[in-house]
Amino acid sequence: MKLEAEWMRGGTSKCWVFETEHLDETRTSLDELLPRLFGSPDPRQIDGVGGATSTTSKAMILRRPANEDVDVEFTFAQVGIEEAAVDWGSNCGNCSAVVGLYAIEKGWVIPSGDITRIVTRNTNTGQIIIQRVATPAGALPIVPDAQMPGVAFPGYRVGLGFQDPAGKTTGNLLPTGEATDTIMAGGTRWTVSMVDAGAPVVIVRAEELGLDTARYDSWVAGVELQLETLEHIRRQAAVRMGLALSAAEAARAIPKLAIVASPTQSDPDCDVNVLMLSMGKPHPALAITGSIALTLAARTPGTVLNSISVDTPRPTLRLRTPAGVIETWSEERDGSLLVGVDRTARTIATTIIHVPEALGSAAVEDSLASATQ
Repeated sequence: MKLEAEWMRGGTSKCWVFETEHLDETRTSLDELLPRLFGSPDPRQIDGVGGATSTTSKAMILRRPANEDVDVEFTFAQVGIEEAAVDWGSNCGNCSAVVGLYAIEKGWVIPSGDITRIVTRNTNTGQIIIQRVATPAGALPIVPDAQMPGVAFPGYRVGLGFQDPAGKTTGNLLPTGEATDTIMAGGTRWTVSMVDAGAPVVIVRAEELGLDTARYDSWVAGVELQLETLEHIRRQAAVRMGLALSAAEAARAIPKLAIVASPTQSDPDCDVNVLMLSMGKPHPALAITGSIALTLAARTPGTVLNSISVDTPRPTLRLRTPAGVIETWSEERDGSLLVGVDRTARTIATTIIHVPEALGSAAVEDSLASATQ
């Protein structure tokens, strides 16, 4: 059996993009199909299309809904690497950037004007994301030329505006009702903020981890020595936020964990230094859904992030990440708050994936059984 797919880069992530109807033809559970296609469980994903890192073991599943208010619906899948599992509990903001580009390239949406507006809905969270793809003179540029931090080569510019993002997963911007909470981990009391916007995120002060706030480039090494403690904090936060009944049952992908500190006076180009964890490891850039949570946290009095950033809400927030400075923006439009960030996206390959015979044979047998009933 063969399966059509596109390999695309969105922001600082890569993902395989599938259409719902093509996956349906396999007649196989996605929790079984995707890990096998990606080559999991195997830290190398050597017998599949996965990239063996959390930022490259991702899938986006797209469909055109009958609802005229939404152009494209999409579901994000974080495919496990060492385990044959799929996490459906959150969205990927970076990979979201491929959705509008895919819709234009496939003719689902016809470009109009210098900026084409595409209304998308993420089914994992119910989040509406207004995508704005640069289409000068009513067409995608022949050669993509938009640059962004963390990516060496250009792509097509895509703006992502999360519409009223607060509480999409838990129901509240502050799931515990408090701007700050205390969590015990490793025999230490940690002051954290738990915020749900774009994705649930638990925010920790860099100072409490003993990180040198004057040397941001030393954070990754310092954090890697404390991953067990940080995972304990993250799992306890999952319970406090209502995302899991126990710490042991917490998902790998949510809540995300962000470590923050004020920049030094010699670094006027950013407002906050951030290091985020992804699937238990330091993120090489920044989860974009996490950046939405950080943006609203900075606007919310009493949070860890608000206490180290400027209290007065501003239209932009500059976040220093390992890949460079990422700038988020906020604007009021038609009675809604849009919180977003500009990304780039590009199609890398259009391909046919060969479904492993064991899965394909099972689908054929199911089909034959149905035909004889």
